[in-house]
Amino acid sequence: MTDGENATPDVAAQYKMYIDGLWVESETGEEFDDLNPASEESIGKFPKGNEQDVSKAVDAAEAALRGWSETPAPTRGKVVLKVAALLGQLKEFLAREITLEMGKVLLESRGEVQEAIDMAEYMAGEGRRLLGSTTTSELKDKFAMTVRRPIGVVGLISPWNFPISIPAQKMFPALVCGNTVVFKPSSDSPRCGVRLVEMLEKAGVPKGVVNLVTGSGDSVGMPLVRHRKVRAISFTGNRDTGAEILKNAGIKRVGLELGGKNGTIVMDDADVDSALEGVLWGGYGTTGQRCTATSRAIVHKDVFKQFEEKLVERVRKLKLGNGLDPETDVGPLVNKAALEKSRRYVEIGLGEGAKILCGGKAPARKGFFFEPTLFTECTADMKVVQEEIFGPVVCLLRVADFDEAIDAINSVEYGLSASVYTSNARVMFKAIERIEAGVVYVNAPTIGAEPHLPFGGVKQSGTTREGGIEGLLEFSETKTVYVDYSGKLQRAQIDVEPHEGR
Repeated sequence: MTDGENATPDVAAQYKMYIDGLWVESETGEEFDDLNPASEESIGKFPKGNEQDVSKAVDAAEAALRGWSETPAPTRGKVVLKVAALLGQLKEFLAREITLEMGKVLLESRGEVQEAIDMAEYMAGEGRRLLGSTTTSELKDKFAMTVRRPIGVVGLISPWNFPISIPAQKMFPALVCGNTVVFKPSSDSPRCGVRLVEMLEKAGVPKGVVNLVTGSGDSVGMPLVRHRKVRAISFTGNRDTGAEILKNAGIKRVGLELGGKNGTIVMDDADVDSALEGVLWGGYGTTGQRCTATSRAIVHKDVFKQFEEKLVERVRKLKLGNGLDPETDVGPLVNKAALEKSRRYVEIGLGEGAKILCGGKAPARKGFFFEPTLFTECTADMKVVQEEIFGPVVCLLRVADFDEAIDAINSVEYGLSASVYTSNARVMFKAIERIEAGVVYVNAPTIGAEPHLPFGGVKQSGTTREGGIEGLLEFSETKTVYVDYSGKLQRAQIDVEPHEGR
């Protein structure tokens, strides 16, 4: 990796795994190609890791655990703060890496790097706190408190759509809490995973504290999940994969972030132009490849036609192309399977009676491109409205009133993110109360999480919260401590006088 803002990413190179402070080959000796989704050309060859590689990485992490956990938390935070500085120095380089590897437009890639910087700065500061709590005891001359302790070796399995910021969202709090890490990036974005680990190495992370193993979910992911020395797993990705992880993990902490089918409610008193911008950005930003993407717009009947006409006009103007081109609005999908999935759901929607206003096709060109697509005349029970597509497809639903809007937005199995546009304070607070989602925005799109606030969903969107204080809770154990300085045996619930409440 070259230092500086003007560094140029390698077009194609061979990469290695990182185990116990060394860059090493896989036990298999095999490799796989990492493809640029805009050109379908290889941008690197990566080791196909296996169970033996995972075991070596876990053993290295276990050996490093005591030394790292005994390192004062503020010192651990300083290492993460150094990573923040490196991210800032290499922001343009890393943004281009993200765009080359997974396709999003360069503007968004820069934003992703900034998100990782913000997360690093926030979590580094938490190394100065790692707050427990103090409370009273029911007995005299007795002190009670809680402290935060590391869990142990944690396995981090990250997706391709945010290949820098989501690993950062997991890794930085895990490290600040004193854990050691085995990191498996997605096979669609391993190069960004390598870049992040390179920066951690340069920041001075001791050997064994962070380990990187590349490869498939079957050969690397599941062995990591099942490994008896791994005390916690944090996974972001597909819902079905999350269910398999729960089946295979055994008795360990498992944090899952499993996607969403997010909706924006546009009420009759909304600022229609503002809502339009929100749905456009939320639905087609990152080519719809966000777990928080706005895939449903639930619009009041009194403003539906106006909203529909304005939205289709704007969607038709979105320019599809390579994310490195500053004129591009929507980049490619990540791979051929994602392209075929979007194509398949368009066919399903048409078969269900939805009407396409624009898009719906893959242009005849190199790369995994799919036109920004807008469906109308949708109903809440349609598959295109119920199931996560993870592509540039937005469905419009017409509703008669607020209650119908709430029923529609809550009708899906997911519950990650939602938004409502309204100028009515009562509607706003009732929506906050009744929407079944872990994140709710008012007069803003369904995307745009901030690092110092918890992020995660309800229902089948996951089991955990990342970011903010709750991000530290995910990667630490609560230890309760009692200090009795009475000089005698005291028995809780027994040696308590009646007048003291017993």
